[in-house]
Amino acid sequence: MSGNSKDAAIEAPNEQPPLVKGDVKLRYMPYGAEKESTYLPAIRQLISKDLSEPYSIYVYRYFLYQWGELCFMALDEQDNLIGVIVCKLEPHRGGPMRGYIAMLATRSEYRGRGIATKLVRMAIERMIDMDADEIALETEVDNTPSLKIYENLGFLRTKRLHRYYLNGNTAFRLILYLKPGIPYKPTYPPDYPPMSPSEQGRGLMDEDLFARQAAQMRMEEVRGEKHDVTGGSASSSNTR
Repeated sequence: MSGNSKDAAIEAPNEQPPLVKGDVKLRYMPYGAEKESTYLPAIRQLISKDLSEPYSIYVYRYFLYQWGELCFMALDEQDNLIGVIVCKLEPHRGGPMRGYIAMLATRSEYRGRGIATKLVRMAIERMIDMDADEIALETEVDNTPSLKIYENLGFLRTKRLHRYYLNGNTAFRLILYLKPGIPYKPTYPPDYPPMSPSEQGRGLMDEDLFARQAAQMRMEEVRGEKHDVTGGSASSSNTR
């Protein structure tokens, strides 16, 4: 796996032994439709505490109904939700099969115990089993703990997305390439619906083109930058 040094192989999700960390005993399990009434409210509550923007119930169902096997949960001995990761996997613009980590959260009092890293590893392993070519995600540029988790697992910063979130914060896009040559596999731009004659008559075609160009200009390539993921001051060099 390109850029990712794996430790011991992760067992199948339904065979995960309990994880003992001090006085904390956790077990990991995949989400399933039969668990919606029990865990969907808890997933929403846990994730919403750390979100830069709110998600409706329909966003959660979009991911969980279609890719429930790519959602993993960490539970304590009383079956309380301690951590969760929500992902999807689908072709990216006619090119590589791209996994996407949409949400990752751990209860604040349990952080620093490797729970989030464990959840990400489980999602990566499952996506590899499903023949993913790459895995992508976005995270805020000042979210050092999150960046440390992903970059220690081999994710690379590829773009800086200015004012990406509703709160105005900027994000990094990170990608983990799982197969050789994937960064060079061609993709195709998204399709835009044709404009109606009335819209063209009002000159909105030029405005639409300008808006698209402006959106593209807000994405800055950051491939090759060197970053300190330990929390100290970062030094970067824009060599590509």
